[in-house]
Amino acid sequence: DWHALGDPTEAALLTAGARLGLDREALAREWPRTEEVPFTSDRARMTTVQRRPGGGLRVVCKGAPEVVLAPEVLADGAGTLAEAAEAAGRLAAEGYRVLAVAVADRAEPPEDGGDWESGLNLLGLIGILDPPREAAAATVAACRRAGIIPVLITGDHPLTAGVVARRLGIVEAGEEAEEVTTGDRIRDGSAGDLTRPRVFARTSPEQKLDIVQAWRGAGHVVAMTGDGVNDGPALHRADIGVAMGRRGTEVARQAADLVLADDDLGTVVAAVEEGRRVYANVRRFLLYGLAGGAAEILVMLFGPFLGMPLPLLPAQILWINLLTHGLPGVALGAEPVAPDTMRQPPRPPEESVLGAGLWPRILAMGLVIAGASLGVGIWAHETGRPWQTMVFLVLGATQLGVGLASRARPGTFTNPFLLVGIAAALALQIAGVYLPPLQKLLGTEALSAGDLLIGCALSAVGYAAMRLQVRLSARAERSAGAEAAEVAGDPEVAGDPETPGAPEDRERAAGR
Repeated sequence: DWHALGDPTEAALLTAGARLGLDREALAREWPRTEEVPFTSDRARMTTVQRRPGGGLRVVCKGAPEVVLAPEVLADGAGTLAEAAEAAGRLAAEGYRVLAVAVADRAEPPEDGGDWESGLNLLGLIGILDPPREAAAATVAACRRAGIIPVLITGDHPLTAGVVARRLGIVEAGEEAEEVTTGDRIRDGSAGDLTRPRVFARTSPEQKLDIVQAWRGAGHVVAMTGDGVNDGPALHRADIGVAMGRRGTEVARQAADLVLADDDLGTVVAAVEEGRRVYANVRRFLLYGLAGGAAEILVMLFGPFLGMPLPLLPAQILWINLLTHGLPGVALGAEPVAPDTMRQPPRPPEESVLGAGLWPRILAMGLVIAGASLGVGIWAHETGRPWQTMVFLVLGATQLGVGLASRARPGTFTNPFLLVGIAAALALQIAGVYLPPLQKLLGTEALSAGDLLIGCALSAVGYAAMRLQVRLSARAERSAGAEAAEVAGDPEVAGDPETPGAPEDRERAAGR
């Protein structure tokens, strides 16, 4: 058993040779390498020189067809070059990564260190099929639903890049962004706005950097995924650099902010979902906690004007805060992801955690909780009931009702800890009314069964108000997201999920 290490293209060629019965170690002994002209993105080719067993040298060059199939490299006639270029185009249009291979035998090295890469003869073309992973298209679709714009940046032929992009759903047939932009167009300035195309081919490391910077300059949050040495600058410049852990080079891993242990872009999508879950839970707790705090302030401020000199004792306020912010508050942080989380557009980077209408929602819920507490207090005061105890009970129970309604998936048991926490807090709130030691500590009085039922029933006011607010807020967010998408497009960038065996210089730009 064995597996490939290093450049995927080289690994594919070695694998093909092994399946044809070639022994790499034996060839290396019989044809020792004496010179090498390494691959660079600018040259788009590499050349090696081997000493022949019978004497003399053999020069082997492989690279992009448009670079190798040139008169300054090959000594073949114009007809041969044109026929090879046409064949390379057909293979690229079918999604193959195409390499041209040329050879020449030399008796001795060129004089004065001359060029090895001239006067060669075309040996043939190699088509490498780099099929996307089965889940790749689903991953791209998930990105687009989440408001993440996938952008493919590759060193492959434009036809190959276009085929891959359409297969994965990065672009759709007929879209304005379907046209593939090449590195040559970026170089001569004819590419225009670099945030409009969704597919880039034959790009250099500097151009990848320009593409990332263009998206960032337009106010987008950019994540860049890559695995090659040439990806380092773009990975470092992006807001989030994501490197492949298995096949990625050390340079890429060092330049990245995040390394994927499984080399699967679907992990990035899962991370986006988890990040949105955590952020939503932070906002959920802030709404729950600050609404309760606002309600307590309102009760203490307006209670005296409504005939209740001291609506709550200090010990009672501390008890309510301890119960509502204790177990239920902690349990809210474990809420699962909401069903529509990955169908919402990303939030603007400059938006505060209390933004997007959260402050008005906090004040509205504070008014509902305070209104229910003061209302029952006025009624109890006018009817000769222990009004302070009633205010104490309703204020705590209504906040717990708000917490129960704050669940991401109401009506399910996805977070049983929250249900247990709210039930325990409500039981302790009622215990504060009836247990003698707590009555002495909190200054409460025992209520009749009818008054207790009224107090607990009023907690449904908090539940109903919160569920209504959640629905109205979700509807407003969907409407605002659709309007923003129509006006400005999605505010994030993402890249294609690369597949095993993809060439080193294929990258993805990706958004949070």
